[in-house]
Amino acid sequence: MTRGMQAGRQTTLREQVTVAGIGVHSGSPVTVTLHPAAADTGVVFWRCGSDGQRDRELPANFRSVTATEFATVLGDQSGPAVSTTEHVLAALYGLGVDNAVVEVDGPEVPIMDGSAAPFVEAIDQVGVATMSAPRRYIKVLKPIRVNADGCYGELRPHWRGLRVETEIEFDHPLIGRQKFAIDVEPDRFRRELARARTFGFMRDVAKLWSAGYALGASFENTVVVAENRVLNAEGIRFPDEFVRHKAVDAIGDLALAGAPLIGAYRSVRGGHKLNHAVVTALMADPSAWAYGEIEEPVRRVRGYADLAIGFAAPAYGPDVS
Repeated sequence: MTRGMQAGRQTTLREQVTVAGIGVHSGSPVTVTLHPAAADTGVVFWRCGSDGQRDRELPANFRSVTATEFATVLGDQSGPAVSTTEHVLAALYGLGVDNAVVEVDGPEVPIMDGSAAPFVEAIDQVGVATMSAPRRYIKVLKPIRVNADGCYGELRPHWRGLRVETEIEFDHPLIGRQKFAIDVEPDRFRRELARARTFGFMRDVAKLWSAGYALGASFENTVVVAENRVLNAEGIRFPDEFVRHKAVDAIGDLALAGAPLIGAYRSVRGGHKLNHAVVTALMADPSAWAYGEIEEPVRRVRGYADLAIGFAAPAYGPDVS
């Protein structure tokens, strides 16, 4: 969301914009076009075939997630899926875009430089437009926690917007234990998160390749960590780039709740699987959340985190199947 936009109104892109790159896992060239969309569309992926015709329409929703091992994959059993959706979703959420169509002409969203920054730049290039329709939020009403294999993730009530707190711990001298917290709003997302890149360990490369993953990974799109140093000529962009990128991934995965969250998310040694499990657990408990709108009039704000106090009584009941 750009300066001066209203927290209580939905947004979309002013124009369409296209970016191109390669898939980090497939190694294939991919083009993504972000289109404006009507109010209440949400974010929808169009998976197009080689002839340019639309093969699949996949809503960016936690129910559409089919895999979370090395990326967040949307699809079902009836046709082609779209993989590696988390960075473009994080960029859309981080900049406050409610409605957009993400057209992808390959099996996965391109990795670009390994961060959300190229998608942020594309969105900033065309701008974000405020719509007349009211924005609907998901307000977390009580804590929801998921524990798995020494990791945990939780959503808890928070007085405004979305707060993300991530913590990682790797048995590696260059990473170790790192923590990062942020109230998600556009200026901070651009400045503190967008440029943080995905990372991997040199010791895992052969195993990933043999499993058919990371075929497009390179020093241009991945921070590669050896035993005692980062191999990329650029080095790292932040002293704690590793945990910041985990926050980017978390924001992209939380966007699959289907509406902006008013709550705080904490992830400890987690990843895509845990993020998805927490969103699923939240939405499965009708007593843990409610839809609502920000009461009008509201003061003008910069993003989801900077909301006027006074959340309206839920205008909608839980939509859980």
